[in-house]
Amino acid sequence: MSWRPDDRGAPAAAPGNAALARCRITGVAAHLGGTRAGRGVIAGVLAGAVAVGAGQLVAGIISPGSSPVVVVGQLQIDYTPPWLKNFAIREFGGHDKEILVGGIVVVLAVFAAILGMLAMRRLWYGLAGLAVFAAVGVFAAATRPGATAADVLPALAAPAAGVVAMLALIRAARVGRAAAAPPDAQRGQESAGAAARLPVPARPPAQLVPPGPSASPVPPASGAAAGPLAGPRPGRRHFLVVSGAAAGAAAAGVLAGRLLAERFSVTTARASLRIPAPAVRAPALPAGALRIPGLAPFLTPNGAFYRVDTAIVLPQVPPASWQLRIHGMVRKELSVSFAELIRRPLIEDYITLCCVSNPVGGPYIGNARWLGASLAGLLRQAGIRAGADQLLCTSADGFTSGVPVQAVMDGRDALLAVAMNGAALPVAHGFPARMVVPGLYGYVSACKWITDIEVTTYAAAVAYWSAGRGWSQRAPVKTESRIDVPGGSPVPAGRTAVAGVAWAQHKGIDAVQVRIDRGPWQQARLAAVPGIDTWRQWVWDWDAAPGRHLIQARATDCTGYTQTPAQAPPEPNGATGYPAVTVTVS
Repeated sequence: MSWRPDDRGAPAAAPGNAALARCRITGVAAHLGGTRAGRGVIAGVLAGAVAVGAGQLVAGIISPGSSPVVVVGQLQIDYTPPWLKNFAIREFGGHDKEILVGGIVVVLAVFAAILGMLAMRRLWYGLAGLAVFAAVGVFAAATRPGATAADVLPALAAPAAGVVAMLALIRAARVGRAAAAPPDAQRGQESAGAAARLPVPARPPAQLVPPGPSASPVPPASGAAAGPLAGPRPGRRHFLVVSGAAAGAAAAGVLAGRLLAERFSVTTARASLRIPAPAVRAPALPAGALRIPGLAPFLTPNGAFYRVDTAIVLPQVPPASWQLRIHGMVRKELSVSFAELIRRPLIEDYITLCCVSNPVGGPYIGNARWLGASLAGLLRQAGIRAGADQLLCTSADGFTSGVPVQAVMDGRDALLAVAMNGAALPVAHGFPARMVVPGLYGYVSACKWITDIEVTTYAAAVAYWSAGRGWSQRAPVKTESRIDVPGGSPVPAGRTAVAGVAWAQHKGIDAVQVRIDRGPWQQARLAAVPGIDTWRQWVWDWDAAPGRHLIQARATDCTGYTQTPAQAPPEPNGATGYPAVTVTVS
């Protein structure tokens, strides 16, 4: 019996089992793809990574928004039902796009791993899967609004690079597998049987002696494997080299694509932009704003302002090339450049925006000081024809919103905004220009990166979230309130502030009431506001007694309407119900 241990530390049963012992090498070699399935998974995932890297590289040359991952993500957003969209916004907030892209990458990795395992059996299985990948990418790119032939190139380059990588990786994986197989497995069944019938030559006596402390190690026979510590075999080494090259190519493609995409950034243009002073300034903020820890301030900082849109990659629109086209049911079509827009008399006003996806008491609402040109003034210049009742607004990324003509022309400060809280619009909030119309939910009133306004009718055109999704076309904001403090954490007994904000844009808030444990309603104190288009802070002093308590609030607007207790989800036209917080008083 040979005393040379196998990979499990047990002695090999007989010299004829030496090849079998060599097949049981584990550790690093097995980790690097010692099995057929493992090699297939590695080959598939790396081929997919090369495809993604190539797509990113070409997209960096053409347009960041044409990346296959991005266009497939946009396609998924387009076909996402409203309830799933609201779930994503509710659970992930402003990180919903990152979660979506991460999910797409995970799905691609799993898909690629399966293709790699299939390709180890039949190469054309893997190539057929890459063809499916190409078809989905091309369809997603070609169907984006305003897509050109160049926008399809990243979706073609990605699978082409994936095919080249898969051919090289699968060939190397098969060679490595053959090299790793034991000699008996490489020979045919007949040869193995013949070899088994041959007499086994006796080994020299020195080999039969278990090595002791002073014994010299016995060198392996010529052509035999050196053991698990001697490094990978030539076939396996070749697979590792090809795998490393594929991983490097994938990483280089992604990095180069990101660096090339920086050419499209408008960060420098935004920083150097000088916005003229307003012709009509916002009124001074009245004294008496509430400053209570945890309570939303009257003005929401730009960095804290909610963001909800359909753009995975933020549109990068240089002011020098921005144009707004106003056409459709008008007497004179207009085309306005950014320079012409900011030369118009600019109006400054405080306006609260709210997302229709905001749940009762939710965070997707903010108040800012906006600066922009009068949208009504531009429309009067174009001349609206009789019968028009909708402005179909289109953003640079193809999103559309439908604004009621009446809401823009009734005297409220409907703006083509260029600044927010004293600075040029952040890119995430519509730079260089966006629409802001008080009194309507954002999916109707707040088109970012706006480039086109078609004056039309609701019968003739349907906007993005109303087309096939059943959302309200006109979407007036509902009278609502929110409890900011206490926020649900334990509070000490005694006098404590219950405070929050209430809103009813373009109607104004007249009163807010609070109740404890469904008891009688108590009148809250309201902070002064500069107009009816903003939210309003409120506070009520509560003598908190020990125990667990339910706090509810409701608002009444200046038309006399009081917030309803009826619970309704955000879709199709905004959530309703009383905001409620349960707190423990100790």
